[in-house]
Amino acid sequence: MTQKFDFDLIVIGAGSGGVRAARIAASYGAKVAVVEKQRPGGTCVLRGCIPKKLLVYASEFKHETLDMVNFGWQARELNHDWSKLINSKNKELDRLSNIYETLLVNAGCELFFGEAQFVNENTLKVNEKVLSAGKILIATGGKPNIPNIKNLKSVALTSDEALDLKSLPEKILIFGSGYIAVEFASIFNGFGSDVHLVYRADKVLRGFDKDIRQCLEVELKNNGVKLYPNTIIDKVECLGTSNEVYLSNGKKIKVSSILAATGRIPNIESLRLEELGVKHTKDGAVLVDKYSRTSVKSIFAIGDVTNRINLTPFAIAEGHAFADREFGKQDRFIDEKNVPCAVFSHPPISCVGLTEDEATQNKIKIDVYTSQFKPLKNTLSGNPQKSFMKLIIEGKTEKVLGAHMIGKDSPEIIQGLSIAVKAGLLKKDLDATLGIHPTAAEEFVTMRNVRK
Repeated sequence: MTQKFDFDLIVIGAGSGGVRAARIAASYGAKVAVVEKQRPGGTCVLRGCIPKKLLVYASEFKHETLDMVNFGWQARELNHDWSKLINSKNKELDRLSNIYETLLVNAGCELFFGEAQFVNENTLKVNEKVLSAGKILIATGGKPNIPNIKNLKSVALTSDEALDLKSLPEKILIFGSGYIAVEFASIFNGFGSDVHLVYRADKVLRGFDKDIRQCLEVELKNNGVKLYPNTIIDKVECLGTSNEVYLSNGKKIKVSSILAATGRIPNIESLRLEELGVKHTKDGAVLVDKYSRTSVKSIFAIGDVTNRINLTPFAIAEGHAFADREFGKQDRFIDEKNVPCAVFSHPPISCVGLTEDEATQNKIKIDVYTSQFKPLKNTLSGNPQKSFMKLIIEGKTEKVLGAHMIGKDSPEIIQGLSIAVKAGLLKKDLDATLGIHPTAAEEFVTMRNVRK
């Protein structure tokens, strides 16, 4: 006898991955419920990619204004209204959140607001409601993590709060070296804040290509960001309207704000997974197999809560593939190789494929091609910022294993190139392609000399 449930699928979390999974499952005829603690949109739409990119756009206008003088424009004194920016940003987030909710409703999904807790492997409690389903998908994403440093948790901002500050910080210390840290360093620096970037590693952006990391540090310094590599925060002393930060290098810095940008951790706190036997790591990453199934057969997980590839497009793809498999009778999976990514620092970074170190560690014989140049615009503007490009080529087959770039428009350029890398592009294919002149992108098809 088949057990009766309220729904075929319950999705916990109305972020990008969860919404896609719910909509596709519903399109196959499944009865779907979505549980959301706050409002639809998730990290990317409400607390990550979108609002951060809008602030990045806003922060870049100052650089553009400085660049225009040698093109004959007269630079006038600029006054920025921070509150207007935040209000405009929030209006856009409201619009996007409403779109997400509408998409779910139009797909036939039932939306429940509240905190979900597992009762058993097929049942959730949401506030006072009890909901059951044949399958339950965890798509709760991640949340900011603040290190356990004296007084830090009581005063530090996270990326969530940094997107909604009432006023621009005059002097801010950012603790971290990942993409969140360098993006916010670029944002606040662009608006004129005195930015101090403190990180325990020797270079920013662990996991990215070493040459790209080095180039970014040079550009951050040129922009006026103060860098403190190989450094941690020992303690923080609260001084009312300011804070004194004691560093491991013996220095102390008095700042108006502190941003803890030391990564995010999976958001599973309220789910009670341990009681069900759902296995996860010490940090909370839910363990799944290739089918996105957890150690409990009726419970699945996708996106940042699994801490695999923490990118919105990957979560969306995972959600879609999950629904195709479980409700569309398709044996479809997502290839985790050659996933492109970007960091919206100033200047931005983008890459696809292997880094030089990854290729070396895998004992792959490679040829490396590089190009560093001043973009045409900067030859007239006087802006010292340079672009840098790098290709990792397998020596035996001449297959393009990786492409990396730092410079204006790098995410737009790498997005197109990533298609070719995914398709198995060879170096000779790049060589046979005519460039679009004059552009920065043409450098990828004009590199001819192997780096010695």
